[in-house]
Amino acid sequence: MKPRLNAFQAAPAVMKALMGLESQATSSGLEPALMELVKIRASQINGCAFCLHMHTRDARAKGEKEERIYLLDAWRESPLYSARERAALAWTEAVTLVSQTHVPDEVYEQARSEFPEQELVKLTLLVTTINAWNRFAISFRSVHPVNVKAALAATAA
Repeated sequence: MKPRLNAFQAAPAVMKALMGLESQATSSGLEPALMELVKIRASQINGCAFCLHMHTRDARAKGEKEERIYLLDAWRESPLYSARERAALAWTEAVTLVSQTHVPDEVYEQARSEFPEQELVKLTLLVTTINAWNRFAISFRSVHPVNVKAALAATAA
């Protein structure tokens, strides 16, 4: 895949605004591990390799267990996630797929049972922000860092 353009070079003021959203979302006081799970899950749904690469690495660096990262796509079938994480993941999916789900009342009620109003607003900003990053990365074909030797070996096999 070949990158289309570098948005940071093409429109620095726009990307500065997006970085401001990111800064607000990540300094919200929500648990760092929860934030990484949300970012990974939205990026899985959107198919954003760049963001998946970044946030799985970030999650590992923050101590997230490999098993929980691997099973995230099937979180409903795994006992490895807390009730709060489950509510956040359901909210992430519903908001990410808003045109399909319209964020059902039962998902809202589940989220409200785990997140006070202010935290739910912060969680929604987090979901919104990672979705924006996904759309930039996918639209402009951002390529995640690649270990060239490993990539060549994989394509040769």
